[in-house]
Amino acid sequence: MTMPVIEVEGLKKHFPIRKGLLRRLVGQVHAVDGVSFSIAEGETLGLVGESGCGKSTVARTVMRLIEPTAGSIRLGGTDVTRLSKLAMRPFRRQMQMVFQDPFSSLNPRMTAGAIVREPLLVHGVASGREADERTAEIFQQVGLRAAQMGNFPHQFSGGQRQRVSIARALALNPRLIVADEPVSALDVSIQAQVINLLMDLQREHRLSYLFIAHDLAVVEHISHRVAVMYVGRIVEYADKRELFLRPQHPYTQALLAAVPVPNPRLKRARKLLEGDVPSPVRPPPGCAFHTRCPYVMPRCKTETPVLQEGSPGHLAACHLLDG
Repeated sequence: MTMPVIEVEGLKKHFPIRKGLLRRLVGQVHAVDGVSFSIAEGETLGLVGESGCGKSTVARTVMRLIEPTAGSIRLGGTDVTRLSKLAMRPFRRQMQMVFQDPFSSLNPRMTAGAIVREPLLVHGVASGREADERTAEIFQQVGLRAAQMGNFPHQFSGGQRQRVSIARALALNPRLIVADEPVSALDVSIQAQVINLLMDLQREHRLSYLFIAHDLAVVEHISHRVAVMYVGRIVEYADKRELFLRPQHPYTQALLAAVPVPNPRLKRARKLLEGDVPSPVRPPPGCAFHTRCPYVMPRCKTETPVLQEGSPGHLAACHLLDG
């Protein structure tokens, strides 16, 4: 067994709420509340859930773009959770990020070539002609032409801009790429092209992905394992095939039941969830899903379920597994 590329244990991120002239602390937003996972070399972990469940906060905290409240982040066996900016700098080369909206994540005043070349210059990997050659090589890897290096972001289509973002992430030969809904802003036909590109790059470079999305069809296509989040916590964690065939948590079952089937003649029972997602400012006691769960029991309102194996390698946080 090889060491995981990244190991996250008990990760928490709480944002303080302050009010008044004295900026007194009046509460906290429990955006991420005890998330744990690991990703092996060449593996993709899909992280799914409704909007507001904390997926993007997990991504930014893992990247140390925002500081975690608690928990640990181990990159290649090294704990990087509390490293200073200077000490963290060498580890930045090992993990890169692709954001959701390429138009806002690319500097409009820089050419595409300068955007991809910048990480090479900042980290002292290459400069001058060597950096230009490396940039041209990366452009070809992501399906762009070297002649497009002089174009500005607004001169590309949405799919091409995301390819520039992927090229920038590849510049430093990272081991891990965190992709925060990288195809949600693209047309469906372009989504398939970008997803296939990511999978080809993974096979070629043995990349590991933390792939965040709300489109379950995309997650099923690209992921090896899937983690389902609800109000800051992972409620189910399993191999892709096992999770899609035999979901154990009622929330996962409802998510899968809501996915449209491409057959107008096929009818199936839909599990409609009533109510709204609870506020992360005041999460409900016990199981956070009990306010919407069709199988709620009295203990669900007082006892917080922990992740447990319903079958080998298939974890779910639900009291239904106890009996």
